[in-house]
Amino acid sequence: MDLASFFYLGVTIFLFVIFALIVIRTYSKKRKSEGEIAKYRMLDDD
Repeated sequence: MDLASFFYLGVTIFLFVIFALIVIRTYSKKRKSEGEIAKYRMLDDD
């Protein structure tokens, strides 16, 4: 494998890790109440 292949592999792994962290943060139990508040706030009349 050449240098470009290692670079693309590293970028791919980095982006996957970022994606996994976003998913974990979104569905963590600590932040569940913040998500619920936002969900119900969208349904409120202005």
